[in-house]
Amino acid sequence: MKPNKIVINFDNREAGSSAIGGRRERSSRSGVGRVLAIIAVLLILVVGGLAGGGYFWWRHYQTSPAYSLALLVDATQRNDRPSIDNILDTDKIATDFVSQIRARVPASAVWASQIDLNRMSSSAKVKETLHDQLVKELQRLTDVAADKPFVVVALAIPRFADIKQENNTARAAVNLKDQQIQLTMIQIGDRWRVTAVQDDKLAMMLAQAMVNNLPTNGGHFQDELQRQLNNLSPLAR
Repeated sequence: MKPNKIVINFDNREAGSSAIGGRRERSSRSGVGRVLAIIAVLLILVVGGLAGGGYFWWRHYQTSPAYSLALLVDATQRNDRPSIDNILDTDKIATDFVSQIRARVPASAVWASQIDLNRMSSSAKVKETLHDQLVKELQRLTDVAADKPFVVVALAIPRFADIKQENNTARAAVNLKDQQIQLTMIQIGDRWRVTAVQDDKLAMMLAQAMVNNLPTNGGHFQDELQRQLNNLSPLAR
């Protein structure tokens, strides 16, 4: 009688182990895939949120005084006169400069009694001089913006201008090259226009332009006016 033999089928065990391993590997890959998919969705949401927020912020920024100042700087560096004139209200700037000059002239001075500053400031020649000198001064002060992309200029404006807005009026203190210029701006639609500029150098230029616009036969009167102009210490060059 032959003894009984116990046969263990290792092939089936190996096959079973392989099947279990395969299922685990597929399950592991599926889990990793789900995690990656979740991460991708989150990234899309974050990027989309940032893009949407950035878009709405930019749209709001376009209605701000800072954006209009950026347009002015860009137009000045490109010498784009139509765009400059859309932002600079030369008539109102000239009128305000006259008020500044009148406030610094003594009441007893010859200016106060013998000359109509308002009429002189409204002359085309004086306004043209003011416009040209203002543009030249802006070009000099903002030459760092030359050839820069507009977006860079727009984003840099808050760094150089302290702007305080109240309803549809804004006042900007612009600090460039150790020089400060005060601007008053009025909102018109989605844009802002500069209606007043406080700058001693420009005020002096306008006053000089008005003196030069006097009739050449002014004689002693014109000389006296020039002397008083030179003695205006707040405007001294």
